[in-house]
Amino acid sequence: MKIFSMTDIGLLREENQDSVWSEALSEHSCAAVLCDGMGGEAHGGLASQLAVDVISRRIRENFTEYMSRNTVRNLLITAVSAANSIVYDAAQKEPAGTVMGTTCVAAIVSNGRAHIVNVGDSRGYRLFTSDDSECIQQITKDHSHVRDLIDRGEITEEQAKIHPERNKITRAIGAESDVTTDYFEVDLAPGDMLLLCSDGLSSYGDDMDILDICFENKPEDICGRLVDYANDNGGHDNISVALFAV
Repeated sequence: MKIFSMTDIGLLREENQDSVWSEALSEHSCAAVLCDGMGGEAHGGLASQLAVDVISRRIRENFTEYMSRNTVRNLLITAVSAANSIVYDAAQKEPAGTVMGTTCVAAIVSNGRAHIVNVGDSRGYRLFTSDDSECIQQITKDHSHVRDLIDRGEITEEQAKIHPERNKITRAIGAESDVTTDYFEVDLAPGDMLLLCSDGLSSYGDDMDILDICFENKPEDICGRLVDYANDNGGHDNISVALFAV
């Protein structure tokens, strides 16, 4: 199994407030953490870097391939909780009204099983082949205003892509003293991929285009191709991706 990652400022932003970390933990295990910060005057960048640092350190120091599924789950959830405390405390030291927080999607893939957590609208996708067809499946669920509107039947998926509040998230690391983290597990077969990305890719691209890029390129080239694709679509936001290739 291999792991790759990349982050890019995009074409319109003055600062990259995304942070990403990826690492091979062993021959059969890899991990990645991807965060998309929010807040002006470098606060978003600080929030995302703090979160990535805390979560990646927890994974490095505590993960082993012999952990049970429930132990890996607890490791990821408690790591996000620890990151939330650090970012929240940092925000409290800033002037009143300062916005400081970050989304997060993180995963550990070990021996064919992916353990994934997310807060906010950074996503995890499974890419796989079924009956000779190439498929893409969003594993995580966005914590966003437009996702809530879709779930209530008030707008469609297509309308969400151009909704004026499509960037408004409903959950973030550091926004409150406690955070609720979603957790997912999915099995990955040889040839499958797991893609983590910030909304700089998912909000300005099409899932089928992402699918084509992932299957038409070598694993080591995919992150760069996805960043190029987002920039070709306007580069409206920072772009971060991490790819697990099984």
